[in-house]
Amino acid sequence: MATRDVVLSRAPEQEEDRAVSLRNAAAIYDLLSITLGRRGQYVMLSECLERAMKFAFEEFHLWYQVALSMVACGKSAYAVSLLRECMKLRPSDPTVPLMAAKVCIGSLHWLEEAERFATTVIDLGEEAGEFLAKGYLALGLTYSLQATDATLKSKQDELHRKALQTLERAQQLAPGDPQVILYVSLQLALVRQISSAMEQLQEALKVCRDDASALHLLALLFSAQKHYQHALDVINMAITEYPENFNLMFTKVKLEQVLKGPEEALVTCRQMLRLWQTLYSFSQMGVQGGLVPVRPSAGLRPLSRLPSCSAGSRRASSIAASRLEEAMSELTVPSSVLKQGPMQLWTTLEQIWLQAAELFMEQRHLKEAGFCIQEAAGLFPTSHSVLYMRGRLAEMKGSLEEAKQLYKEALTVNPDGVRIMHSLGLMLSRLGHKSLAQKVLRDAVERQSTCHEAWQGLGEVLQAQGQSEAAVDCFLTALELEASSPVIPRPGVGGGRLIREFLFYLHFGF
Repeated sequence: MATRDVVLSRAPEQEEDRAVSLRNAAAIYDLLSITLGRRGQYVMLSECLERAMKFAFEEFHLWYQVALSMVACGKSAYAVSLLRECMKLRPSDPTVPLMAAKVCIGSLHWLEEAERFATTVIDLGEEAGEFLAKGYLALGLTYSLQATDATLKSKQDELHRKALQTLERAQQLAPGDPQVILYVSLQLALVRQISSAMEQLQEALKVCRDDASALHLLALLFSAQKHYQHALDVINMAITEYPENFNLMFTKVKLEQVLKGPEEALVTCRQMLRLWQTLYSFSQMGVQGGLVPVRPSAGLRPLSRLPSCSAGSRRASSIAASRLEEAMSELTVPSSVLKQGPMQLWTTLEQIWLQAAELFMEQRHLKEAGFCIQEAAGLFPTSHSVLYMRGRLAEMKGSLEEAKQLYKEALTVNPDGVRIMHSLGLMLSRLGHKSLAQKVLRDAVERQSTCHEAWQGLGEVLQAQGQSEAAVDCFLTALELEASSPVIPRPGVGGGRLIREFLFYLHFGF
């Protein structure tokens, strides 16, 4: 109906009729966007808006509507192409390149493109108005992510320096913006200026004291200062406000593991499985027959009970093991809906199983750990995290050659995995390949110079080779770095990549 009466002719005598019909069509599409957007039917919306492109020549509003609908339905690369066209129609509008930069940073990881879009905003100068600070924010985030991707320490240091300078410039332009302050704090934390990061974060918390991201970063900074109880108190407070935030719960598991032991942390893993089951139901009634959020969960049998906190305090690890095993059998994903719905949903479930496996391995409950890894492998069999955990399990069982092979496979999937390099290097050393072990561990510390485990492992290998002086330097570096190292919220995620984890849930609303 919206397109039926539109005048497509560009003849001068029909210019007025064309303008009127275009306004009417645009109004209908606006109403359609509101209606379908509220229902979350972004795929249908994008298909409808695409049909409007035949009469959208040089019509910014329609181009931008289509671009936003593509962002909403996950067609990020197409969205960026459309946003480029929007920039040609309104070259002085800073919101368009900011949106493009956000998409490139978040879902595409096109950092060079993001840098160009952010620079476009900055080049507008005063014309960008209040969005100039957001341009510097986007550029600072891009530099920080480029630093995590850089393979040379000198390049990492240069990019981290540029990131901090750019973010501080954003803070000068918007001194009261808690979001900017939060990212300045995060960048300071990444370069291990923990005290300065804490000072900045305190300023942000004055404005947004209940913000989940700010509270999460506060807990991580406390953990970097080894104030684990304070960190756990903050996380518990944040979870009270945001009970469905899995990122907070992953950090809670790590803090409980350090403070109270793996038994208590397993209870939280059980709660995470229960939460995942409650939030998502395998329903053929959803969009395209996939997963739909429901409350309460329907279509899944309830998980059997794991020990309560009181049971955990009695250190009933055997009960936790048996009951989590029962829970695994009950949380079986029907093959007809496997991996339908958002990918983040499935990666979260994978990480929960791997976290439970890690806790079981700490208690040397290898059978239960194997069950958890098997569940994760059912979701992503070639995931580097799954391969890495399979390698650790094989190592604990004494199958050193199998462990070495699994670590190599994991490193093939994720060549930047510093924890994988660390484990592989130590395994090669145990198997007598000292020179190769040293090379792998040197690659690890070059890749992520703040990983104290990699420095410790390199020192051990050098010591075994009789290079005592070099080994001592490595041990001292490891000791210094460990003093400011936070807990790592998820299995297989290195501390140097913490900013990428934050980008998935920190809200940078350009």
